[in-house]
Amino acid sequence: MKITKLETIRIDKFPNICYVQIHTDEGLIGLGETYFAAEAVESWIHETGAGVLLGQDPLTIDCHWNAMVGFVGSRSTGIENRGRSALDIALWDIFGKVTNQPIYQLLGGAFRESIPLYNTCAGPHYTQGKPKNGGLPVDNWGIGKSANLEPYNDLDAFMNNADELAESLISEGFMGMKIWPFDPYAEASGGHYISNENLKKALIPFEKIRKRVGDKIEIMVEMHSKWDVRTAKQIANALEEYNPFWYEDPIKMDNLDALSGLSESINIPIAASETLGTRWAYRELLERKATDVLIFDPTWTGGISEGKRIATLAEIYQIPIATHDCVGPLSFVVDVHLSINASNAFVQEAVRSFYYGWYQELLTELPLIKEGRVYPLQGPGLGTSLRPEVFERSDFHRRESIIE
Repeated sequence: MKITKLETIRIDKFPNICYVQIHTDEGLIGLGETYFAAEAVESWIHETGAGVLLGQDPLTIDCHWNAMVGFVGSRSTGIENRGRSALDIALWDIFGKVTNQPIYQLLGGAFRESIPLYNTCAGPHYTQGKPKNGGLPVDNWGIGKSANLEPYNDLDAFMNNADELAESLISEGFMGMKIWPFDPYAEASGGHYISNENLKKALIPFEKIRKRVGDKIEIMVEMHSKWDVRTAKQIANALEEYNPFWYEDPIKMDNLDALSGLSESINIPIAASETLGTRWAYRELLERKATDVLIFDPTWTGGISEGKRIATLAEIYQIPIATHDCVGPLSFVVDVHLSINASNAFVQEAVRSFYYGWYQELLTELPLIKEGRVYPLQGPGLGTSLRPEVFERSDFHRRESIIE
């Protein structure tokens, strides 16, 4: 079997997603996905990935993974590694179709039948659109005039009605909720200062949640790597009384010694970080004892191949993993396959506003969410494909590299 064509797909409505389809001479097609900088990733796939893969056996996956490292981007979440991630996922999809087995089975089988979910409290339009001024893609985090008219606008809810949101999530069985009320103050100060007045304002959602539901739901605190060490420590100390489940990416991941020092100086477990790429970066994170939970995104850090290796590496250090969502729907599918297999996975991120919203427009099948748990797809490979109507959209863009 040989690879005959690489096909990339972009959709104007979802400008951050780049899909790739790998075609073979036996008619099998593998699907991959990555998120952010979609046009740049598309260019890398055709300029570099095509030269590695066209005419080759799609089942020599590790060989292709190493060949796609190239001269740059070998241990980051930059363009090269996002492209390699999407291609790796598509190769695994073909592998599953050849063997007629789901991905989690090919990884070694199911360690569990399902895994608990926490909800990242984003709104329906969070991360959609192209980034502005180096920040989020949408103004005001996607809270607009129609915010309260849309289903599951959990971002607006955590800012204004966190107690009611917590009750809603508990009713659906979610074990936790992730919120980020400190971000506006980081953006105002460059991450170097938060006044006591603003700190108290940012703590209001935590107060509301604990007052209404007590400890019936865990609270994950997302910090988006926006703070310096001093201020991150100040915020963590103020959060202690609300017993947060973890403190995610409080500072930038470009100084792991600083992160390790912060971890030693606070009592809240630290979670880090989908901003790192490949096992080599995570090895340094683990060696420095800088995190209590290891988070990675398989569509950014090297695909299914590297996701499995990172999970195993974390297991050596007795560190649990939680794969990153809040991107595209195929990423969520990949996450669930890895989380079902990895012995040290203990919770899976989901964004219910995405899952019940725009995710439905793109894929034929999504993992089942039931009573706060998610179940893997059972079809061969990833178990899903792009919906036929995607190819008929007026905002559909296709680019191909074909074997000569």
